Amino acid sequence: MSDANKAYVYALISVLCWSTVATAFKIALQDLDIYQLLFFACCASSIILLIPIIVKGEFRLLIEEGTKYWRRTLLVGMLNPVVYYIVLFAAYDRLPAQIAQPINYTWAIVLTFFSVIFLKQKPLAPDYLAAFICYAGVVVIASQGGLDNFDISQLPGIALAIFSTVIWASYWVLNVNDPRSHNVAMCLNFIFALPIVALVCWAMSSFQIGLHGLLSAAYVGVFEMGLAFLFWSKALRLAENTSRVSTMIFLSPFLSLFFIHQFLGEPIYLTTYVGLVVIIIGLMVQRVGISRSDDRKTG
Repeated sequence: MSDANKAYVYALISVLCWSTVATAFKIALQDLDIYQLLFFACCASSIILLIPIIVKGEFRLLIEEGTKYWRRTLLVGMLNPVVYYIVLFAAYDRLPAQIAQPINYTWAIVLTFFSVIFLKQKPLAPDYLAAFICYAGVVVIASQGGLDNFDISQLPGIALAIFSTVIWASYWVLNVNDPRSHNVAMCLNFIFALPIVALVCWAMSSFQIGLHGLLSAAYVGVFEMGLAFLFWSKALRLAENTSRVSTMIFLSPFLSLFFIHQFLGEPIYLTTYVGLVVIIIGLMVQRVGISRSDDRKTG
């Protein structure tokens, strides 16, 4: 199999992993609170991220970069996984999965404007249009069948879901000038965060969980926090055309709605589909604008 075809296979695996996590979050939160879920998921993801480091003989590099860049690792690890997943799990704990999941996809819009503020990049006209379209989609999804059905009690959950996109975008802004090796950096973030997550779980909850809760948390850690990112990173490295491979991510939210309906039994409202399509259109408008800007720079 050629590297190009392998890239699509790895990307598809990542998409499938991410498509199940909204359902997995809700199932896990039936047995665990957000702090227990975070701790046990981080334990599982740390192991998954450490395995390829050991297999590739990069353990010494892990120690060297962890020692040299411990301040950066601690800061970035506090953002992701600690704060990001606490906020994201709290949003899922308060919202139907079909609302929380599409909102999370608007992080790319936040990242664009953070790049303007912190990286001094120039905004493009399509960026403003894309932001308007995406957040219009969020409003449509939040209506759950019509504005007359809007549940004001869900506003805190929606605010948390939107805030999670701010944290995730902040994490990627910090990654732009990260001198650490990519896979090593991800592993270090989780290893450094693990004692903090353990302390938070001890202070806010307990470590006593049943087998079903443990398996649910392990699934989240292995597939959402671990394998999905490893395979996605591999796909982008092997791709002949990164843009084409990246477009596959748009399959994930639609597959996710299928799993949400099948395994959680949530009735999927027409407005959810409409709002999700609107968000995807907004993201595509943003991507087209970026592509045209890159073409002008290289032309």
